[in-house]
Amino acid sequence: MYDRTRLGLAITAILLVAVACGKTDGDRAAPVAGGATAVDAPAAATPPAGDPVAVEGVPGTAPTAGAADPADAAAAGGGNTLRTTAAAMFGTIPERVEALRGKPLSDDQVELGHMLFFDPRLSSSQLITCNTCHSLGTGGADNVPVSIGHGWQRGPRNSPTVLNAVFNAAQFWDGRAADLAEQAKGPVQASVEMNSTPELVVKTLESIPEYVDRFGKAFPGEARPVSFDNMAFALEAFEATLVTPDSRFDRWVLGDDAALDATERRGLELFVSSGCASCHNGRNFGGQAYFPFGVIERPGAEILPAGDKGRFEVTATASDEYVFRAAPLRNVELTAPYFHSGQVWDLEQAVAIMGTAQLGRELDGDEASAIAAFLRTLTGRQPTVEYPILPPSTATTPRPVAQ
Repeated sequence: MYDRTRLGLAITAILLVAVACGKTDGDRAAPVAGGATAVDAPAAATPPAGDPVAVEGVPGTAPTAGAADPADAAAAGGGNTLRTTAAAMFGTIPERVEALRGKPLSDDQVELGHMLFFDPRLSSSQLITCNTCHSLGTGGADNVPVSIGHGWQRGPRNSPTVLNAVFNAAQFWDGRAADLAEQAKGPVQASVEMNSTPELVVKTLESIPEYVDRFGKAFPGEARPVSFDNMAFALEAFEATLVTPDSRFDRWVLGDDAALDATERRGLELFVSSGCASCHNGRNFGGQAYFPFGVIERPGAEILPAGDKGRFEVTATASDEYVFRAAPLRNVELTAPYFHSGQVWDLEQAVAIMGTAQLGRELDGDEASAIAAFLRTLTGRQPTVEYPILPPSTATTPRPVAQ
C-alpha cells in the first residue's frame, strides 16, 4: 500500500517549492491537510528537484493570458487530498483566451494570424511556414529531433509545441522571448529557419491587397497597419487560440472519478511525491521557470550536448550554463522526441532520465510506467483548424529566394 503519510509530507514540500518558484497563471497555493495553506505548512524532508533559476527581466504572458479556472473550487477542498493538491498546483486549461497583456483579442486579428501561420511567403524561399515546425496536426511540433529550415539546414534545438504556449512565462528553451509575439519574430529572421527580414516581410504583405485590407481591419486607426510588429501580434493572437482543454486529467480534477484509472492516479501521486512537480507545475505543467539539466547527475552528451549551454547564451551568466526552461508537459505524448536535443523517443525513458538527472532517484520500471501513464492523461482536446485559402500574390510581390 502506498504510504499516504509520506505522500502528504511530499505534497506539502512540493507545494512550498512551487510557491517559491513564483506564482503565475497556473500556480496557486491551496489548502492542505489540516486546513493550513501551503505557505503556512511546515517543510517536509523531501528535497526539491533543484533550485529554480529566476525569470529575470522576462515579463510572463501567463498572468495576462488567464481565464477563470473552475479547478479553484476543487482546490478549496472536498475531502480528496490528491485532487485538492492537483487542483492547487496545476489547475485546468480554459476553453479560450480572451485577452493578451490586458488587450482583448479581436476576430480580425485572430483570422489574420491564422492566415499568416500557414503562409510560406513569410519565408524568403516561400516554402516554410510557422506550421512547418509547429504542425497543428502533430501536437504543435514537428516530431523530429531538430527542425529543418532554409537551405535544408538543421536547427540547433527540438521544436517546442505551440499548443498552450500562451500559458508559458517565456518562450523558447532558453526563455529569450518574453511572449509569443516576440517569439514569432525570431524564426522569421533566423537564417537557419525562414531566413527573411522585417523589410522583406512588410514589402511582401503590402504587395497583396487582401492582406493590406485585413491588416487595416485588425489594427484600425494605425497610420501604417502593415508592420512587422503587427504581423507578430496577429500570429500571437491566433496562437492564443491553440489551447487544449478537457484532458482526462482536467476532467478528473473537476470531479470525474472515472477519468483516471488506478495506475494513472498512482502516477500522479509519484509525479508529486518524487519531486517532478517542483519544476513542472502551473496550468501547463511547466514553462514557468528555469532549471539546470542535471541537478544531481548530468546526462550524457547525446542528450545534453556540451556545445549548447542553454540560458547562458542569453544571460552570459556562469550559473546559467546548461539551464533550460522546464518543458511544459501538456500533450507530451504527442511531441516526441523529448528534451531540447530531441534525442529520446520513449516517454518512459524520458521519465527515467529525469528521475536520475534531476531527482537523484532511480525510478523502477513500474514507477516510470505509472508516471508516463499519468502524463498521457494530459492530452487535451486538440484545436480544429481549417487550412486557410491564402490571398494571391501580385506582380509586385517579391519572388522567392533560391534555397
